[in-house]
Amino acid sequence: MSLAPYLFFNGRAEEAAEFYRGALDAKVTMLMRYSDSPEPHPPGMVQPGSENKVMHMTLQIGDATLNGADDCTGAQPVFQGFSLSLTATDEAQAQRLFAKLADGGKVQMPLAKTFFSPLFGMLQDRFGVGWMILVRA
Repeated sequence: MSLAPYLFFNGRAEEAAEFYRGALDAKVTMLMRYSDSPEPHPPGMVQPGSENKVMHMTLQIGDATLNGADDCTGAQPVFQGFSLSLTATDEAQAQRLFAKLADGGKVQMPLAKTFFSPLFGMLQDRFGVGWMILVRA
């Protein structure tokens, strides 16, 4: 069994893939557009003009898999009630990851020493996705 987050980016999935590629060295292992579907879409699944948006993508980030797509139903994504947690190998890597993910986003808790980590911080990236960065003590 495996578990992987699936995030909907409301028309910005390809931009998110490029951002995470640069910020996290993510590898895009799969990207399919709605227009690439081998079968017709159910009614209401794709709004007119969204045919070239991302129907499914898979990103490899370290040992983890992150899936995503453009929700072309017109719904607005709301990333609440969770954060993605990244464990850095050392403090320098934590600082780099934090700075890159925070670019265009919002820092909720700056990197700082805690009782459970030499460096821990929280942020929301430019897409509204919550991240927690830490170095294992």
